[in-house]
Amino acid sequence: MNRPTIILCGSLASLLLAQGAWAQPSARMQISEINPLLLRAIEQGSAHGVLAGESVTYVRQKFDASAPIEIDVRALYALPQPGCSRLEVTTRQKDVLEKAKRGDKELVYQVSYCRDGRFPEKR
Repeated sequence: MNRPTIILCGSLASLLLAQGAWAQPSARMQISEINPLLLRAIEQGSAHGVLAGESVTYVRQKFDASAPIEIDVRALYALPQPGCSRLEVTTRQKDVLEKAKRGDKELVYQVSYCRDGRFPEKR
């Protein structure tokens, strides 16, 4: 009885692979601030970037790390205010020096944001 499901899943996987749906993500957008990623995530469901500019210099010096600072944003759900969403932001960097130890670091947080660049009013 499970066989048709397995065949269907295998066929679906083959189709997705052929269409490149599971291919490596495209190049990350270079950003100097997070706002463009927040807006793209509201519009498209997710956005992926890498921090560039003066901010990167400060963070790299502070944590003695030269790896790129990657930022991923995904929309969690729409808020009652039109054009506003609750977003999850994940920032990560490899080989960070903190408290005399090196390791990969990740910070995950949530924020509410609107298409017009404002934070929604609390109701």
